[in-house]
Amino acid sequence: MLELLNFTVTEAYAMGPAPQGGQPGGAQGMITSLLPLILIFVVFYFLLIRPQQKKAKEHKQMLDNIKKGDKVITGGGIYGVVESVGNNTVVLKVAENVKVKFGKGYIAAVRAASDED
Repeated sequence: MLELLNFTVTEAYAMGPAPQGGQPGGAQGMITSLLPLILIFVVFYFLLIRPQQKKAKEHKQMLDNIKKGDKVITGGGIYGVVESVGNNTVVLKVAENVKVKFGKGYIAAVRAASDED
């Protein structure tokens, strides 16, 4: 039994602190450890953030250029013709004698004048 106990104690003493000579030091080590995070952020920016910002800018420009007579599609899929445009609202004619007021942000697309109803 003592031999078994002596063996485990010997193993415990055999484990020592990690050697200090091989570790990179200072700023170089910090830059090396942050490099993967920086690379991931750059990839996310070019694949996700930048295209989303571009699409939002194009949508805002489209909303600013809406005028009476434009054929549009709402976010809910309703097709209509613009009757009047306010600061935040658009009145659409969706059928004969049927006009509906929508928030400007819910206009999804402006259709070409040649599109059929």
